[in-house]
Amino acid sequence: MKDKVVVCAYHNVGYRCLEELIRQGADVRLVFSHEDSANEEIWFDSVRELAARHGIPCVTGSINAAENRERVAALAPDFLLSFYYRNMIEPEVLALARRGALNLHGSYLPKYRGRVPINWAVINGEKQTGATLHYMVEMPDAGEIVDQEAVEIAFEDTAFDVFKKVTEAAVTVLRRTWPQLVAGTAPRIPMDLKAGNYCGGRRPEDGRIDWRLGAERIYNLVRGVTHPYPGAFTTLSGRRVFIWQALPVEGAAEPGRVVSTEPLRVGTGTGLLEIRRLQVEGEAELSGEAFVKKIPCLGELLA
Repeated sequence: MKDKVVVCAYHNVGYRCLEELIRQGADVRLVFSHEDSANEEIWFDSVRELAARHGIPCVTGSINAAENRERVAALAPDFLLSFYYRNMIEPEVLALARRGALNLHGSYLPKYRGRVPINWAVINGEKQTGATLHYMVEMPDAGEIVDQEAVEIAFEDTAFDVFKKVTEAAVTVLRRTWPQLVAGTAPRIPMDLKAGNYCGGRRPEDGRIDWRLGAERIYNLVRGVTHPYPGAFTTLSGRRVFIWQALPVEGAAEPGRVVSTEPLRVGTGTGLLEIRRLQVEGEAELSGEAFVKKIPCLGELLA
């Protein structure tokens, strides 16, 4: 008899990992996902649609709700698997999985435990991250590690580029470990939390640029929150201006001061930031060259 599985999943990682479980013939009895937010750009695949195509019941309410907890208990699952599910799953629910509850996290744990780990890794200028499958405990992203796969973060990668790499790494991890979990041969490696770090979530307001920082740090922020994320921004004449693409270059100037328009370059705490694509809030996105032609007077400081 196959192990019964309950899956909590959302986003592309959730979609691809559920797809991989189905491909391997796992007996997925129930899926929990989320309603899409009206305030979020929905660019990822739908877990609900995938579950529907395979005749798997899908619930978008929290798995922690009393009625859903009872539903899971009635199923008596062997495994509970979480793939980019956005709610912390309560210990009482984790305990319902006879053989274990596991989570696929988008970092090379124990580094970048917590929220939006890929964005944080890019913002902090990391050269590597990854995907980690680990057991869930009450503390977030702290249980024993089953397997992980590292991915490179290239200097020009945006968070979206890295997210695509991490998604592939997540599927790779699940592909090789699911048979081990079923067979009872998967490793359980204690996590050394002291060797890592924990990060909180990010709000759109956290994308504000501080021109006193160095050009490379600002560049990392830009690529860490550019499309499809909310974006890094500054202000010009009291209007918010989003910077979607940039590059750090050599030079020196007062932080926030436009020193060149061909190409468009701005002073920072260390070096210059060459702005390649930007957008006044509520208007069309433009190249740096087109922006200068439209708004030729750029003598004031960006703030």
